[in-house]
Amino acid sequence: MPSPKARSGSGRSGSVPCPGGNGRYEFISLNRTPPSPVPPQLLQRQGSDPTTARLRASESPVRRRGSGSSNSSTGGGGQQLPEEDCMRLNPSFFGIALSSLLAIDLWLSKRLGVCACEDSSWGSVRPLMKLIEVSGHGIPWLAGAAYCLYKSDSPAGQEVMLNLLMALVLDVVLVGVLKAVVRRRRPAHNRMDMFATFSMDSYSFPSGHATRAAMCARFLLTHLVLAAPLRVLVLLWATIVGFSRVLLGRHNVTDVAFGFFMGYWQYNLVEMLWLSPVMLQSAIGQLH
Repeated sequence: MPSPKARSGSGRSGSVPCPGGNGRYEFISLNRTPPSPVPPQLLQRQGSDPTTARLRASESPVRRRGSGSSNSSTGGGGQQLPEEDCMRLNPSFFGIALSSLLAIDLWLSKRLGVCACEDSSWGSVRPLMKLIEVSGHGIPWLAGAAYCLYKSDSPAGQEVMLNLLMALVLDVVLVGVLKAVVRRRRPAHNRMDMFATFSMDSYSFPSGHATRAAMCARFLLTHLVLAAPLRVLVLLWATIVGFSRVLLGRHNVTDVAFGFFMGYWQYNLVEMLWLSPVMLQSAIGQLH
């Protein structure tokens, strides 16, 4: 029979009796090593086994979180989702500012479209706004510049009318190209009853009337000797043409604002490309 002293000492050292009940003791290590990871194939075969459940419960939360995010980004089937379908949690400051500006632009343009139709709040002024619209259209300006060039007798007058005609053609080309690139639709409350429309007129950015009004106003104030009341009248006409585009619902506010800016600086390009009758005659002579 073993002594109590030996029995108590063995209990402190971490010994356990052998299951066979023969009185012998086996010593086990108190510093157990963790079990080796179970292969994924075995986990799938085990299904709802208690050991599998314990292994899943003891899995690291960081691993679970990472696997969940990877599954959500790939759509659960391993296929990468398009970039536009993924949520952007950190949008750029420029994107937020641009979206806010466009929202304010659409809201303000709709509020200012008081002549968009006959039953609008200022519907009775719509015929007058349409008359102002025709005064800023490209066809009357092109026809008027060509007629004045044909009727002009002085070389100075011919030079001015020739460059005005060139400026109008340049304006039509630049505005058409920019509209084709941007392809911004006109406001939803606009009625397509404009005077002499073309394919590019279905787009609204920038406003061709605003660019033409700003460029022609600067051209006339620079190259024509006008009295002070007439100069004020030219500036007032250009401003009313631009605002009429918003009142009629043809354009948004940013279309007209950029059109004024573009037309003002477009005149600088006209000055750079200025044609004189001598240059024109020499060019025609070289062609012949």
